[in-house]
Amino acid sequence: MWSRVLAVIVKELRQLSRDRMTFAMIVMIPLVQLILFGYAINTDVRHLPAAVVDMSDSSYSRALIQAVTATQVVDFSERLSNVHQAETAITNGQIKAALVIPVDVGERLVRYSSGHYMTEPVAQWLVDGSDTVVASTIKGLRKMPMDEVLGNPHSEGVPTLEVVQYFNPEQRSVVNIVPGLLGVILTMTMVLFTAVAIVREREQGNMEFLITTPIRPFELMLGKIVPYVIVGFVQVGIILGVGHRLFAVPIRGGLDSLALAALLFILASLTLGLVISTVARTQLQAMQMTVFVLLPSILLSGFMFPFEGMPQVAQWISEILPATHFMRMARAIVLRGAEVANLGYDVLWLLGFTLVGLAVASLRFSKRLD
Repeated sequence: MWSRVLAVIVKELRQLSRDRMTFAMIVMIPLVQLILFGYAINTDVRHLPAAVVDMSDSSYSRALIQAVTATQVVDFSERLSNVHQAETAITNGQIKAALVIPVDVGERLVRYSSGHYMTEPVAQWLVDGSDTVVASTIKGLRKMPMDEVLGNPHSEGVPTLEVVQYFNPEQRSVVNIVPGLLGVILTMTMVLFTAVAIVREREQGNMEFLITTPIRPFELMLGKIVPYVIVGFVQVGIILGVGHRLFAVPIRGGLDSLALAALLFILASLTLGLVISTVARTQLQAMQMTVFVLLPSILLSGFMFPFEGMPQVAQWISEILPATHFMRMARAIVLRGAEVANLGYDVLWLLGFTLVGLAVASLRFSKRLD
């Protein structure tokens, strides 16, 4: 008995060694996860894109800006003239927070330096509260000591900066998770469905019928995609509907903007699945390659960890993933009420990814038995 079992073990090991795709997944999946969790994943958020609304434009306000910049929590990339511009920039996702410095900031700082604390703060933070990690990071600056500005030892531990959280003042994590689940679930299902499409045709012997038909590669690719677009919209409706009913997740944006964003992402994900299906030789290989794409999509897209907390190289990699762009769009539309017209960069990227992917899949597909 043991000799027969040993013979089967040897046979399986030889088969695994000959299957290059499976062998590569055995080695690459743990390596990728180790690198992602050890290098790219970072919950200690730094250098958040922020703006400053300096209504004072004085030496006091400039000293305050320098003190906040020295914490390395935010990088002031923009200077805006009023609060309305700051709110618009937060809604469109251009910045994560805005520091509003009042006209009488000098008087407020002098009062703090003398030990006469006021009910009003020195300045005010406007924060994108839809991301709970970002909001918590900015709230850590509430009690920032002002002795760096005026040499005041009495201000330590006293709230000096007020924090106003937009879109999610209760800091409920489910509000941020549900729109992100749209990207994760659609990536998982759309890529997997189409990744096995061409492979299944080949394994089931249907490729012979396709060879005898006048259908062109592009027409076949398009025909494979359209049915799953409907499936994708059904999933979007289920996630948002249940999330809104059970967890009171608000849907502030227009449904037309959300539908267009979902359509672009579904098409991009289906196209990626088609490209995988033209590379894989078996359905097992197709599923393995799907997992290889799914892991970075979950870890690097901003779903679990803040995008701003990742190293620059990891951010470059995440920009390649369709899920990263859809996460921004879904959260901007659902939570912040943004319009898809104000998210032009992500729209154009998803559209370009779809067109390039369709072209690659069509060129790689060949109606031959081999």
